[in-house]
Amino acid sequence: MVDIEKKNPWGDAETPYEQIGGDDEVRALVEVFYDRVDASAPSLRAMLPVDDTVSRQKLYEFLSGWLGGPQLYMEKRGHPRLRMRHLPFPIGEPEVDEWLRCMDEALDERGVEGGLRSFLGDRLTQSAHHMRNR
Repeated sequence: MVDIEKKNPWGDAETPYEQIGGDDEVRALVEVFYDRVDASAPSLRAMLPVDDTVSRQKLYEFLSGWLGGPQLYMEKRGHPRLRMRHLPFPIGEPEVDEWLRCMDEALDERGVEGGLRSFLGDRLTQSAHHMRNR
């Protein structure tokens, strides 16, 4: 009998964090995402402070842990409680679609493809729809 090693759905790396390229790439993805929000997502931009530096940092910290890397968000802020933290913001289908479009464009720009792209697309879509409260 042949022992076949099962490949992860995101690729050959142990975690999606490693597959995407680690810390620098997670940070770059967040920067591109927020640049897209600034440029083309007025509904989302209106929910952010004028200086979105803290928002960028929080998403970077969250994605780091969510992807299987260092649990930066949890260490600094505790459990993410995403739905609770997003309840003050009116999030309907248009906002979900806008968020997913910006993230999809950011993933394109950063060259995320293949199994990792499919894996992230599925998981991010689930998470975005879970934030919907309108």
